[in-house]
Parts: sequence; C-alpha cells; structure tokens
Amino acid sequence: MIHTDLIATIPDLLARHAAQRGSQTAYRDHKSSVTYAALADRTARLAGHLADLGVEPGEKVAIFLPNSVEWVESCFAINRAEAVSVPISHDATESEILYRLQDAGCTAIITTDDRSQLVAKLKDQAPTLRAVVLVGQGKALGTVARYSDMATTAPKTAPRDGMGIQEPAFIIYTSGTTGRAKGVLLSVHSMLWVVAACWAPIAQLSDADVVLSPLPLFHSYALNLSVLGILATGATEHIMEKFSVKEAVRLLKTGEFTVLPGVPTMFHYLLEATRDDLHAIFPSLRVSMSAGAILPAALNREFEERFGIKLLDGYGITETSTMVTMNGLDGARVMGSCGLPLQGVAVRIVSPASNLDAAVGEEGELIVRGPNLMSGYHNKPEETASALKNGWYHTGDLARSDINGFLTITGRLKELIIRGGQNIAPAEIEEVVDAFEGVVECAVVGVPHDLLGEVPALFVVPRANTELVGTAILDHCKIHLSSYKVPASVHFVKEIPRTGSGKIIRFKLKESLAAPIDKAS
Repeated sequence: MIHTDLIATIPDLLARHAAQRGSQTAYRDHKSSVTYAALADRTARLAGHLADLGVEPGEKVAIFLPNSVEWVESCFAINRAEAVSVPISHDATESEILYRLQDAGCTAIITTDDRSQLVAKLKDQAPTLRAVVLVGQGKALGTVARYSDMATTAPKTAPRDGMGIQEPAFIIYTSGTTGRAKGVLLSVHSMLWVVAACWAPIAQLSDADVVLSPLPLFHSYALNLSVLGILATGATEHIMEKFSVKEAVRLLKTGEFTVLPGVPTMFHYLLEATRDDLHAIFPSLRVSMSAGAILPAALNREFEERFGIKLLDGYGITETSTMVTMNGLDGARVMGSCGLPLQGVAVRIVSPASNLDAAVGEEGELIVRGPNLMSGYHNKPEETASALKNGWYHTGDLARSDINGFLTITGRLKELIIRGGQNIAPAEIEEVVDAFEGVVECAVVGVPHDLLGEVPALFVVPRANTELVGTAILDHCKIHLSSYKVPASVHFVKEIPRTGSGKIIRFKLKESLAAPIDKAS
C-alpha cells in the first residue's frame, strides 16, 4: 500500500507536523535539537533571508555542511525560497567543490566557519556565487551572512513556499566511482514517492519511531530517508555527524532507538565491534535497513542472528530517488537478494546484446520505470538521452531475477572482468570470500593479463588479530567458484576504499597495485 498522504510539499509537511506534534523533537545532533514547531518557524526565517540575499526562484544553493540539524534546516529553507539544493560533502576536495559550484551554477553557499577561507578562495573561480552563509560563532563580514542571525530574526521577505512538487528541487551528484560526477535532478515528488512506497509501508517508519542515522546527508539515500522520510512521517531522528562504531553501539544500547539505516560496511563494523561483547543488546531496535552497496548474504544472516533484528536489504540509486526494490519485514525473503520492486515501479532485466528480456535466472542489465525517476542530468542532455530511453532508466547494473521476482544485483556492466572471453562479476567472488572465516570485507578488480586480457585480483581486510593465508582463501574459492573465476592474486589491505554510500571505489584499488602491497602467501 502506497502512503500517498505523505506526498506533499515541504511547507505543507512542516505546517502539518507543527500543528499535530509541535513540541516533539524532529531532528537532533550531538549539540542541538529542533522541534517540529521550531523547524517550521526557523526554516521560514531562513528562506526569507535567502531571498533578501538575492537568491531567486530556481537558483541553486550549495549545502556545504557536516551532518547536523543545520543541514536539514538549510535543505528545507532552500526549498521554501523556491531554490534548488546542491549538497556537497563537507570533506570534499577543493577540485570537487569547485566543480559542483561551477557545474550547478550556485548563487549561494551555506557552510561552516572552518571552510570560509576555502570558499572565499573558490569564489573567484565560481562567478555565479554571490552570497555566503556561515554556520558558527564568528563575526559576519561584508557580504557574508550569519546563519544564527538568519534563523532567529525576522527577514524582510516572507518565504515564497510556491515550488511545485514536480519541479527539480535537488541536484545530487553521483558518486563518481568511474568518472566525473553527474548532477541528478530530483523533485520532492520523486523522493517522497519512495518514502510513501518503501519506508512507510515496508519498513513501517512512522511518528512512533526514533531513528539513529549515521548516513552522510549529501547522498541521496540519506536525503531520502534521513531528511525527507523523517519529515514526511513525523518521526524523530538523531543525526550522527560521522559514523563511529563505538558511538553507534553506545547509543543503540540506550534503548532509545527503533530504526537504524546503514550501508553494508557499517553493519560489518557493528558486528566486529561487538563480537566479544556479551552485553551488546540493542533493546528497542526493531529494524535495520541496508542500501548503497551489495549486502552479502553471510553478513545479513550473521547480523540478524547476532542481534535478533531484521536487516532489510534493498537496491537503490540516485537516478531513481534511491530505492527501486526492498525486502519486507513480513513474508518470504531470499538472503542475498535485494527484494521485490516497490509498488508503482516497473523493472526489467534485459540482455545488453539484444535488449530483449532475459529469462528467469539469466543475468542482464536492470532497467527501471516509475514516478521515482530523475528528470535528467543537469546540463547534460546527451548523457540524459543515453540513460533515459522510452521512459526507462538504464541503470548499468547487472541483475537476475528468480521465479518469484526477487532481484539479486550481480555487479556493474562496466565492472565485468572478461577473462579469456568469459565474463566474471566481481560481486560473485566477493560473496564467496565474505563467507570465509576471518574476512571483514573484500573487493575484486580486474587487472591486465598478457594472455587472458584480464584476471581478477582480490583485496581482503582481515579481522583484527587474525592471520589469514592467501592460499587458504584461494582454496576456499576453488570449492565454490568455477576455475576461471578464482582470483589470480590476493592482497591484504587495511580498508576497502568506498564512497559515502558504501560503493567500492575500484579504480583506487587498481592504482594501489602500482605500489608495494602484501600478496598472498
């Protein structure tokens, strides 16, 4: 059942909850909190001040903040000024920040005092950037405005509150694991459709929940669930500035939190951190959700057995406003699968060679159609036309479906390793190795080979105080994989490089092979 009552404009949702639960905490972080009534008031003032600073309807405003209450308020205020939010990671490099400011054509930026000098430096190279709003305690100078003043003083201009629910409201930049990031145009309607078709009916997110969110808010997964999902359902949320496994365990032990969203690596680390802790019980936690990257079946099973909590795996991407499929709390599940398509969303698995539908169990490219699709890539008509064909978004992800319709993501088209003419999906090898005792996580990349073209190389993060032997891992692979899929080498590393949403940055692993590295014994 789709909860269509949750699909409304941001001003309408703010007014609804201010009236129904004004004194309830909406969002909090380690230093501040805001009730639903205060959220409506503060975002109205911020929106009016943004207009006073010269931000016009349809213009772009960058959110260059760490995870915080101010991040959420800024997002809603930009919408109420009828402008478009452009989230940027607070840890982004100078070139990444500049690219986004230039590509989106941002006219204003909301950031912190400690990033003010960097922004001032970049302002000369971003000619559209006119206004800077700083979060902190410093003194505002010149054209720089102070966030605290804007949130607490009356502006000259009232909030516009007129942005259409179907208009582009967010430009979310893709992870850029293989090339230059693209700005994905998403609307409030496309995002809230996912809340109404996934988080509310499937994960049963409601105003009774208290969510602990460690997700980076500049990613679409967190923007959808941890920002808009909370507002739509009237839940309460504690926002972690960054994921800390020690702090997450401490907070979950308090018994306050009922929902924990995350990415697979976070659940890995929660298991590792509590492996010898007999008191690691999370008494009120009723459900966890995983997205952003493939969740190995072994990890899913171990987490549920360890904590007695369902960990629901789903598949989503930025271009579909996050979720496309999800496993449910009730009914059958297939471990290692990312579940069934959301209501209102159509999926097909097609052969890349013929573009015809693949047979049940046969691997092909996943394509998607539904109300959650992006309107396109910002200022990239050719890339948009290539990705959106006849109403279908071509994901570039490989998948297969079982007879009951459960989907399993098997890798990326561009990540396929072709060894002597035979295709190898890295995810298939990774799932086998993840089940090997002592492996925290792993990743597989294709490396050049003089005779075979490419061969798989395996990178492994061992469990602390565990001595793994590369040949033993390869023997394990030989039992569970065809011979041509067995990795040609094993490399032990301290961590697997990932994006904030949990995707493996494979080109960094390939680059590391040029440097000295521990090989399999």
